[in-house]
Amino acid sequence: MKKLPLRRALVGAVALGAVVTLASCSPTPAADAPASESSTTDAGARVAISYDGGILVLDGETLETVADFDSEEFTRLNPAGDDRHVMVTMSEGFQVLDTGAGSSDDAALTDTVFAADTPGHVVRHGGKTILYADGTSDTTIFDTADLAASDGLPEVETIAGVEAHHGVSIVLEDGTFLTTVGNADGRNGIVVRDADGAEIASSDQCPGVHGEGTAANEVVVFGCEDGALVYADGEITKLSAPDQPYGRMGNAYVSESSPIIVGDYKNDPDAEGYLLGAVTLIDTEALTYEVVDLPEGAEYTFRDVARGPGELAYILGSDGAIHVLDPESGEITDTYPVIDAWEGPAEWQDAHPAIVVAGDIAYVTEPAANSVHAVDLTTGEVLASTELEVTPNEIAPAAG
Repeated sequence: MKKLPLRRALVGAVALGAVVTLASCSPTPAADAPASESSTTDAGARVAISYDGGILVLDGETLETVADFDSEEFTRLNPAGDDRHVMVTMSEGFQVLDTGAGSSDDAALTDTVFAADTPGHVVRHGGKTILYADGTSDTTIFDTADLAASDGLPEVETIAGVEAHHGVSIVLEDGTFLTTVGNADGRNGIVVRDADGAEIASSDQCPGVHGEGTAANEVVVFGCEDGALVYADGEITKLSAPDQPYGRMGNAYVSESSPIIVGDYKNDPDAEGYLLGAVTLIDTEALTYEVVDLPEGAEYTFRDVARGPGELAYILGSDGAIHVLDPESGEITDTYPVIDAWEGPAEWQDAHPAIVVAGDIAYVTEPAANSVHAVDLTTGEVLASTELEVTPNEIAPAAG
């Protein structure tokens, strides 16, 4: 396998051009715009919701809108990892949304942007936030806590990529760096380097590598079109899917205190639509790979699985219910009706129901009704619902 050169550079805010303003050809976000309401006490949880051309910030308890910002037509939202900020993928890079959660500050779509050519995955682990640029395969790393403490961009570490591809990287607590390998023609594996840049391990046995998740004891899993790669203690293990040559896991849903990763699963490369009817269960201690078929009505997309209380998995099914999956047994242990039944999207970017979790609370979008719901995952009770004036698309929580 071709060795990847590694270049690490500490880059200060000045070197990056601390403030990047979005091009005038796209709608200009309101820089540091205040929330529509202010508060003199610390706000609790907040929820960010993207819609066509804008982003809402909702109160996590009442679901009332506390801020509304202009944005580009389609944006992706990812928690930054500090329970307050959200990374918004804009054309110029990752723009920082301050939800105001856990503070007395107003929500603001700041003018702080981590420049990136085609911003992609955001990973949070070990007190670090890791940003990946698909257009260059560069990785940007910063201490998550520095985001709130810095005026503008915090100090970052940049690891230069080699060949551009849709990829992802992660940094472990000892500085071990894992990143995907690929180019414009495809992706085929990962490389692992220590904190000094020396290669520890690599594998090219992961066609279509996509998605990453870290389980208990910092075991990392990457999905493949024929199984998965598991990295632990300096070694990579390939696990094969039961369906060959195509049994794809592309997204990992993890609890970092559980050894079991829940992944999505698809075994027909020619299947139309985005609804899936089975999940992958990977035991990172036993090194087993199991596929579990879900009951009728529990079909889902990549936006419809989250981990929550009890290290369980919560799947928002096409029947409108949250199906509670025990990863250890592979059994559905409970079902909570929440929204009306729905159909899968024509394109993955299209607005369709999604679920995210903050603590014991799940936030569920219902685009067909322009609504958002808060659900207590310990009881299944719908605690709050709100109807918006826009159609919700992406969603990200900030626990406060």
